[in-house]
Amino acid sequence: MEITKDSVIGDVIKNVPGADKVIEKFFGNGCFTCPGINMESIAFGAAMHNMDPEVVVTEMKKLVEEGNGT
Repeated sequence: MEITKDSVIGDVIKNVPGADKVIEKFFGNGCFTCPGINMESIAFGAAMHNMDPEVVVTEMKKLVEEGNGT
C-alpha cells in the first residue's frame, strides 16, 4: 500500500500493521471512535491536530518498509 497525505486514515490502519500506534502518537486515541476515520485523510487529521502531514506519512512509510524487510 502506498501511503500519502491523501490516504484515508482508516484504510491505513486496516492495511499497515502498527499504523494505529502512529495515529495514536500524533492524533491521540480519539480517532478510533470518530466516524470520520473512514473518510478523512492523513492531511485532514494532521490539520485538525496542527501537525505536518509529511511527518505522519514518513513514520507510516517506515512501518511499511520494516514490514517488507527493507
